Amino acid sequence: MRRIFEQERFLLVAVLAALVALPLEHWLLAQGQGVALLGAVALIAAIVCASMRVAHHAEQLAERVGDPYGTMILTLSAVLVEVVILAIMMSNQASPTLVRDTIYSAVMLDINGILGLAALMGGLKHGEQSYNDDSARSYSVMILTAMGISMVVPEFIPESDWKVYSLFTIGAMLVLYALFLRMQVGPHSYFFSYNYPEKKSRGGEARVASAAPVNVAWSVAVLVFGVVVIGVLAEVMSQTLDVGLEGSGAPPVLTAIVVAAISAAPEILTALRAALANRMQSVVNIALGASLSTVILTVPAMEAMALYSGQPFQMAMTPVQTVMVLITLVVCAINLNDGQTNAIEGMTHFVLFATFLMLAMLGL
Repeated sequence: MRRIFEQERFLLVAVLAALVALPLEHWLLAQGQGVALLGAVALIAAIVCASMRVAHHAEQLAERVGDPYGTMILTLSAVLVEVVILAIMMSNQASPTLVRDTIYSAVMLDINGILGLAALMGGLKHGEQSYNDDSARSYSVMILTAMGISMVVPEFIPESDWKVYSLFTIGAMLVLYALFLRMQVGPHSYFFSYNYPEKKSRGGEARVASAAPVNVAWSVAVLVFGVVVIGVLAEVMSQTLDVGLEGSGAPPVLTAIVVAAISAAPEILTALRAALANRMQSVVNIALGASLSTVILTVPAMEAMALYSGQPFQMAMTPVQTVMVLITLVVCAINLNDGQTNAIEGMTHFVLFATFLMLAMLGL
């Protein structure tokens, strides 16, 4: 029992935060802007703790059941956290652009932030790092297609036809995801893998043999429970964050960046560890795969919510956002076209990420 408590200490922190926040929600909101903002920051930290445990158990399940179910668990668990937070926040505040801004922020964070920082740090340590360039091309073209259909074309759809186009978007995203999943775990699975030179170390086989068996029932239970805890925390966090930022002059996209960062927190740590271990293929799969999953799965989930409620979201990106996405994907296509990354390529993406943050601070 003690071992379980030690392993799940981050989730326990999140549970304690939820038990404290729920009865104190109205008190926090009544204490003024400063207290509400501090409460929101504490709740965001608790949500990150819970999301990291959800990601950990999803990875364990993926290793246990293998593909294609493992890939489905990993992608669905990551997107589920984001969708739960978005759905709860959308039900608490009238912000028709929150979904669009969150998806845009997630793509900027995943490709320019995670990939850029990982390639920069890995390049400084190892020089050129190899990966399978087929994966980068496949990811990039699907991200461009998915974002074009769901976040550029809607600008030209008449308001009277939004329900029809929403249904089309849901179908198109699901078809794209089905094809992507088939490619990733089927006959084209080699697109997304890379054969690294085996390091013959005395402890290599021992580590594999000593790997603890995965308790499937426990991992499923913790994963589901973690998502519930995240939902409870997000309910209170959305209210305190609204009060804390009200009249502060904070950029409108800040809330979307917070949601995207919460979802990406476990991915950032995993990608940096992979880059420093000279496993760039894992970084490419994490950064570009997370971006694709965010667009291709979050969009249909939120469009379905809009159809159910009868209230459309503003999904069309602003001109600035469209330009940033196009520059990002063009730079990504050029950088990831030769099967090797280096520190210069990482820096170009990281500068784009800094530009994204600067534009957000300017309210653009």
